Amino acid sequence: MLGRYRGLVAPDVESDFEYGGFPLPDGSFWRYREPDATVVVEHDKLRVTAVPLTRSHDRVQILDNAKNMYFSRARVLTPDSGEVSVELGMRARVMSGRDDDLYSGFVSLNLLDFNTGLAFDWFVANRSAATVYARLRFPGVPPAEDENQERPRYFCLFNQPAAVTTAPGEWHRYRIAYDKSAATLRFHFDGVEVDTYHDVPVAMDQFLVALGIMTEKPMGGGGSVSLFGQGVIAEYTEVTVEGAAGVRPPGRAAGQG
Repeated sequence: MLGRYRGLVAPDVESDFEYGGFPLPDGSFWRYREPDATVVVEHDKLRVTAVPLTRSHDRVQILDNAKNMYFSRARVLTPDSGEVSVELGMRARVMSGRDDDLYSGFVSLNLLDFNTGLAFDWFVANRSAATVYARLRFPGVPPAEDENQERPRYFCLFNQPAAVTTAPGEWHRYRIAYDKSAATLRFHFDGVEVDTYHDVPVAMDQFLVALGIMTEKPMGGGGSVSLFGQGVIAEYTEVTVEGAAGVRPPGRAAGQG
């Protein structure tokens, strides 16, 4: 269970999460933090209000995408056989947004592995939600050495399952399940499987859990085009992890600063 959110506000209290981000070539650190966001912890629930969004990056897409994001301090270890799953309740309210464009502002659950580049996500906006299956080139992480001439090394698949419907501020349960031995990835919405992928190209031995407020808009010729005055209110319950082989204690690595 990952649900100790109080430490995000009170530094003398232990927390399961901290602000995420990535190191930059000049030695500085890009932190996924909206400076004027209001953070509220109510027992086992977290609410983050960032209205309007202000963070952007004009050169690196992955730094532009996440506006406010928390990474789990510990890493979840995947079992050699069987499935590991992550589930939580989540809801989104996008203010002054574009309901016909999910990727202009949303709330996210992300499972991220900086060793392989694998990223498994749920994106949730006012009236739609998407599953994401990706292998990314994370900043500060060495490029992958494996090579398969029949498929791309880096990729991203976005899917908005027809069976998934939501409304602004509506709670739903989101689950991501990964089986390393079967190389299978499954997504569940309110207990129903709505998306599945087979033949995941590399084995993910561990991952961190991230909770985000994001956009996903390709940069234009002049840099970022992700901000137009929209804001996002994100709410999360505690995170349930089942089937893990264990948990690696917190450490400093790429993606933590």
